[in-house]
Amino acid sequence: MRMVDVIDTKRNGGVLSDEQIDYFIDGVVDGTIPDYQTSALLMATYFNGMNAEETQRLTMDMLHSGDELDLSDIPGIKVDKHSTGGVGDKVSIPLAPLVASLGIVVPMISGRGLGHTGGTLDKLEAIPGFQVEIPEDEFKQILRDVGCIIAGATGNIAPADKKIYALRDVTDTVDSVPLIAGSIMSKKLASGTNALVMDVKTGAGAFMKTDEQAEELARTLVGIGRGAGLNAMAVISDMNQPLGNAIGNALEIQESIEVLKGNGPADLVDLVLTIGSQMVVMAEKAETLDEARTMLEAQIANGEALETFRRMIEAQHGNGDVVNDYTLMPQAKYRIPFLADRSGVITMMKADEVGIASMLLGGGRAAKDDQLDYAVGIMLDKKVGDHVEEGESILTIYADREDVSDIERLLRENILIGDHAEPITLIHKVIE
Repeated sequence: MRMVDVIDTKRNGGVLSDEQIDYFIDGVVDGTIPDYQTSALLMATYFNGMNAEETQRLTMDMLHSGDELDLSDIPGIKVDKHSTGGVGDKVSIPLAPLVASLGIVVPMISGRGLGHTGGTLDKLEAIPGFQVEIPEDEFKQILRDVGCIIAGATGNIAPADKKIYALRDVTDTVDSVPLIAGSIMSKKLASGTNALVMDVKTGAGAFMKTDEQAEELARTLVGIGRGAGLNAMAVISDMNQPLGNAIGNALEIQESIEVLKGNGPADLVDLVLTIGSQMVVMAEKAETLDEARTMLEAQIANGEALETFRRMIEAQHGNGDVVNDYTLMPQAKYRIPFLADRSGVITMMKADEVGIASMLLGGGRAAKDDQLDYAVGIMLDKKVGDHVEEGESILTIYADREDVSDIERLLRENILIGDHAEPITLIHKVIE
């Protein structure tokens, strides 16, 4: 078999055989296929797509290219959650301990942010001492002791995906549904979970800009999971404006803790409870979503969810006192209010541009090796649909520099005040 023939098949709109996909993944892992040929196949796939069988085979080959975490010796149904990423999306952080506080095992493998989207691991590292790189034996012990963990992939998980993803990033082939789905699911299937809820974002701040694109990805992800014997479902949620009020690493940890104290912003709490309810039913701890939601609300009210988070922080070598003292995390030097230049209603707050503003302050990465400033970010005082008076604060900029005129210009261009705003629907669709 020759790689040029594999490329030719896909370039001309053909369907790759199992043998061709096996050959491709084997060659990526052992280095016999050069990057330029891998890039050529990625571009051909970007333009011509893959059918369900091709996508399934690609995923399973990437899964089997490296280590697979065996959690079978830990009792119970293991349930995970994955988000396709967004601005202010800190759902995983309060969700894992909340669900785990009901006796459900939550092994959450998370990633880092790039560009306007934040990374769960980056946010958690704002907590002093918190470790996200956990050896497999310790990973499993934390699950036994606490019930949840949020960490990076252990061992040599899906090495084929690591190589392919690096090339997708530099060849502008990231937003291809089969490539996204294969990347996500190969890592999730390798992490030893039995059930998975996927939060597929749609809108300005998401990779999938339209509901149609988001639904295509959601159905592909669920199909792969089911094909591999995983109990999988997806929620399509809105990312046209930031989720919650906090954008930035330490700020989002603080807001996550407030959720667990019963004080979180309504949209964030709603999404946490919506996804959490699905996880509780999948874990067979409740028969209906309404019952599961009531159980989760009780765990917030009685303090057990917050206590589980504190125990998880300490098990991962962090300072658990942060749940009561936010000043233990990095603090920005300046808090600069961003004021409305007219009275009216917030009609638009573009999530991707607000995320870019936070990144430019130092809260995110433009390149993979950029150093983060955990203290900086943006705290929203108003959201779409809220009334604002001229001179009133729309948001507060948390910065380590006094001159933020560039940030203010960017925000002014992407936050609009008008006379009327269309209401934003948080949950667009559920795919089961």
